[in-house]
Amino acid sequence: MGLGSEPVTRLEKTAARSLAGRCLCGAVRYTVADEFAYALNCHCSDCRRATGSAFKPFAGIERHQLAIAEGQDKLLVFGEKDAGDMHCGQCGSLLYSVVRDGTFVHVTLGTLIDNPSIRPNAHIFVGSKAPWFTITDDLPQYNEHVDAG
Repeated sequence: MGLGSEPVTRLEKTAARSLAGRCLCGAVRYTVADEFAYALNCHCSDCRRATGSAFKPFAGIERHQLAIAEGQDKLLVFGEKDAGDMHCGQCGSLLYSVVRDGTFVHVTLGTLIDNPSIRPNAHIFVGSKAPWFTITDDLPQYNEHVDAG
């Protein structure tokens, strides 16, 4: 979709680029603009349970930048529609979380088919990370949310 695997090197390409994503079984497919505001690795216990992993790599973007291309009727909402996790109702894949009073979504980077131009730049909620997991990169670590300022 879009530029495929061509590296994004110019801002005007980034603004026009759209990324494709999907669940494990393919019943739900989405598109999202490659205009993420931030990307983080969350180690909170909810994200660990939702993904079955040590942490959830995600990227945040305004909600209107994401569109369900296929399988809207297959979405399973855990929580509230404007403050919950959106899963595929068939395979259970966590696709994105709706946050900030419904204005932003946190797209799970593992569900993207295309390569986003952003990379996680910090670890959050490391105060509750899995004790069996060791963070081995040099990204900043925050006990809870990223410190403001």
